[in-house]
Amino acid sequence: METSLRISGESKTLRIHAKEKYPIDSNTQLQLHGELDTRLGAPTHFVAMIRHFYPDALNPDLSASLGVGLQYNRKDKIRYQVRGKMRYAVTSNEKINFHVKGRCEVDPEFRQKKYGGAAEFTWIIPDFKKEQDVRLKVGYEIFDKVPYMQIRENNWTLNANVNGKWNVRYDL
Repeated sequence: METSLRISGESKTLRIHAKEKYPIDSNTQLQLHGELDTRLGAPTHFVAMIRHFYPDALNPDLSASLGVGLQYNRKDKIRYQVRGKMRYAVTSNEKINFHVKGRCEVDPEFRQKKYGGAAEFTWIIPDFKKEQDVRLKVGYEIFDKVPYMQIRENNWTLNANVNGKWNVRYDL
């Protein structure tokens, strides 16, 4: 199980996040993840999703995934979710990649829809310093028209966007 501690500038409360992946077959998995808000002492969201991965045997520089599932959160209650992601290797060693991703969430009556999509570059720097791997990400959220960035160092991740939103994650 993957667990992390998270805090953001919006909530300023510590959240405990957990994710578990159960393989269904070689390219499909059931992914469960949820979050507990330590101030409320209650879950803030829970997601159950089936994800299928499409490796391209003819072009190893290209991969894609598609996920379909349910999401529960305190505000919207239940929502259906579809997510997709494609990765293109920019360099032959796959240290620089270009990602295109999108998502759609709808309520159970299919009336309220939320869309999201982004294009981003990632640069993986293994052994930036001794036993320190770094990943830099810069992206653009297409529907909100917001540039963002991420810096990840081993277990620490900092996310921020130009609107001043930020969050920090520590993977346990």
